[in-house]
Amino acid sequence: MGHNPYTQFDSAELILRDQLAIDRTLLANERTLLSYLRSGVALFIAGISIIHFSHERWFTAMGFICLPSGILTVWFGAKRFRKMDKAISVVRVKMGDINAEK
Repeated sequence: MGHNPYTQFDSAELILRDQLAIDRTLLANERTLLSYLRSGVALFIAGISIIHFSHERWFTAMGFICLPSGILTVWFGAKRFRKMDKAISVVRVKMGDINAEK
């Protein structure tokens, strides 16, 4: 995914429909980030709960697997969000959108 798919658009060719599509893409990207965060926090809390309440060794091991899995899920989601947000910002700046720069 080293290729940026949004560089092919010229700002002179974009119409309102295209601008709204970019806004929908931005919202979908934020929604995806929240899903990653929700999953990561759920895995982390599940790992802590399993470790705390388990009495069997294999179940405790599963809890210790959930902890780094939750942290990695949050990290991967944030990394993916930043990458996609940067690509979307390039298009918005080309469009001359005032709200593109944060």
